Formats: sequence, C-alpha cells, structure tokens
Amino acid sequence: MTSATIIDTARQQGRTVLNEIEAKQLLAAAGIPVVEARLARNAGEAAKIAAEIGFPVAIKIVSPQITHKTDAGGVKLGLGSADDVRAAFDEMIALAKRAVPDAQIEGVAVQRMAEPGIEVIVGMTTDAQFGPVLMFGLGGVLVEVLKDVAFRVVPLTPRDAQTMVRDIQGFPLLEGYRGQAPADLGAIESLLMGVSSFVEQHPEIAELDLNPVFAYPKGAVAVDARIVLSTS
Repeated sequence: MTSATIIDTARQQGRTVLNEIEAKQLLAAAGIPVVEARLARNAGEAAKIAAEIGFPVAIKIVSPQITHKTDAGGVKLGLGSADDVRAAFDEMIALAKRAVPDAQIEGVAVQRMAEPGIEVIVGMTTDAQFGPVLMFGLGGVLVEVLKDVAFRVVPLTPRDAQTMVRDIQGFPLLEGYRGQAPADLGAIESLLMGVSSFVEQHPEIAELDLNPVFAYPKGAVAVDARIVLSTS
C-alpha cells in the first residue's frame, strides 16, 4: 500500500489519526528505521505472525477509538510463545471492549520486541506561525517528567540535527554516562534529518510522535509511532 493510499483511506474513513501499522508503513517507505508491526484480526493469526517474526513479541490493540492503549489494557509485552500470544489476544480484546464498549476493534498490531537501548523521542507539531517544528529529547516517561527537549523549525540542516541532540541537558546519557555504551549520535541525527524530509514531503501531517526511539551503540530504531493528519 502506497503512502498516498494509506492517507486517502484514512481520509475516506473520516479518521485523522493513523493506526500504528499505517504510521510505520509510511515511515518505513521514507527510509526511517522502525520496528515493523503487522495486523492480526484473530488470536490464531496473531500467533502465526508472532512465530514468523520471532519471539518475544509485543501486541497492541488497533482501534480508532482507543488512543491511550495502556489505559484500556491494550498493550502486552514480552510474549514468548504462540500460546502466550493467543491468550493475550483474547484477554486484550475483552479488556478493550470493557473499557470502550463502542470501540471498533480491527485487531492487534504484532511486533517483535526490540533490544532495549537509550530511549529518546522525536516529535513534530505544526506551529501557526512557523509551520512544522521538530522536537527531540529523552524518551519514555522522562520526556513528561523532565521536559528536557530541543526544538527546530523544519527543514533541518545537518548542523541543526547535531546541535539539537547536544542541546538537551540529558546529552551526557547519550555520550555514555558512568561506563554505559554511548549512543550512535550519527544514527540519531540521520533519523532527525529523515523525519524532517518526511514532514516536508507530507504537508498533510499535523503531528508526529516517535516514542520511544531506541538508540544503540550502532543504529537507532523507532519502537512506537503516532501520526495525526490535518483536518483540512
């Protein structure tokens, strides 16, 4: 499915929020490293996909009405067998229906568990005056607690990407704090440049969140992705 088709389909269905599978397909097509997510519509299909991509896996609910997946019991991590996946699928659907009775549930997204790395966040919002603005900071819950982030207006230059990464107070964590392996700064900067180009090419995107992005000694990959389309 092409990027235009994904966006057109969402528009036709009256949706502005892409599901995680759609968002990752768009990003992967643009060369941005993401952990692939595949849609399973029933427990057997989820177990089959999990076996194909390799255990352990994570599964997440796919529903236009459920945006806060964790609150609705819509995230299960570290599933190590087909039986675990089938049981988690059934439990997840039941919890989701209980939490949001009117939700249209398409199934679950199945993805392989990524190796842990240093968690960072890459985001984009649309400013009324400046247009698309890119954000970078430490990821996971740290971004909400510390609010240690840097901003640049799109399009980024390579110099922008370099300074953006170094502007956050948590930069020493990326350099290798207290003997930990340093993150691949070049890979993070490349990812930022890729997101900047992606946003430029898709002006219909109003918001974007990659959180977390796992930064490794070699490479970086987005584990979760969220894309919101403009209403016009």
